[in-house]
Amino acid sequence: MKRTLATAVTLVALPLTLLLPGSPAAAASGADEPSPAPGVRAGADTYQRSADLARELGGRSAGSYLDTRTGDLVTTVTREADAELVRSRGGTPKLVERSGTRLREAATALEKGAKIPGTSWGVDPRRNQVVVEADSTVSAAGYATIERVAGTLDGAVQVTRVPGEFTQEVAGGDAIYGGGSRCSAAFNVSNGATRYFLTAGHCTDSVANWSASSGGPVIGRRTGSSFPTNDYGIVKYTDGSAPAGHVNLYNGGYQDITSAATAVVGQALKKSGSTTKVTSGSVTQTDVTVNYGNGNYVYGMVKTNICSSGGDSGGAHFAGTTALGIHSGSGGTCDNGVGSAVFQPVQEALTAYGVDVY
Repeated sequence: MKRTLATAVTLVALPLTLLLPGSPAAAASGADEPSPAPGVRAGADTYQRSADLARELGGRSAGSYLDTRTGDLVTTVTREADAELVRSRGGTPKLVERSGTRLREAATALEKGAKIPGTSWGVDPRRNQVVVEADSTVSAAGYATIERVAGTLDGAVQVTRVPGEFTQEVAGGDAIYGGGSRCSAAFNVSNGATRYFLTAGHCTDSVANWSASSGGPVIGRRTGSSFPTNDYGIVKYTDGSAPAGHVNLYNGGYQDITSAATAVVGQALKKSGSTTKVTSGSVTQTDVTVNYGNGNYVYGMVKTNICSSGGDSGGAHFAGTTALGIHSGSGGTCDNGVGSAVFQPVQEALTAYGVDVY
């Protein structure tokens, strides 16, 4: 997204980057659906079907994902009656061992017994497991604690060591300035005729007034912020402008954003950020918890294998004209074009503030 002329605010990357290891989780032995780099496209009907099935099945399903070979939406179930329900809704069922309720119980056990700085965990429905990643700061004793807790959960948890460090870093961003920080916005949103932009909560948490240039006039004021736990904030335009609702593609063009949806594991998406510009990848985990080394933590995130780096935080995660999330964290490197990025689901922020993309 970009504001034009006088204020020229590029709505993309935040400098207050939450860093994550630059490596996707390793595939579990016997997993039939590897994490693809390109992913597959998800249409509006796929988003809707996934959301509808999630509501109908509730904890009986461990989630849905897109089959990288066929593009079909696959929904996990633990009993044949639910498999028939999925088929009747136009989906493809997959019988698995563990329900969503069982995986949530496993995540709760990790929260109680293995909440160690430098770790993250999230659900991968393709593996039918909760995947735990421990960064380089986790000690041998800490790693042993995680493995011990995982060992009591009857195979519901996969534990892996990843390089890098879960941390927060201030880095350069091209967009808005406030309180000595330089940040950017993700999506322009509205409530009636009132215009706002969404950004990461770890930026708005400590800064109220935002300008388009360092020391420039204020263009917006924070009206809401949620961090830690979540990672989103909202800023109301106070300069009377009505900026366009599109994302900067860094090639002279912009992607119009007309809707918002919940990401599906296996789907292709892009990230627009000021450091690594536009990068592509796919969704690898949902319902992700990240425990940063500085004591901050976030829940309910989405993990991808998108390349990103310091300064991309707050950028836009999107698929075509659909807004998916606000960039929250990254590995800080893009070695061989492979990385790791976590985003805050945008729909949670839209609902919290009663606004819509446009």
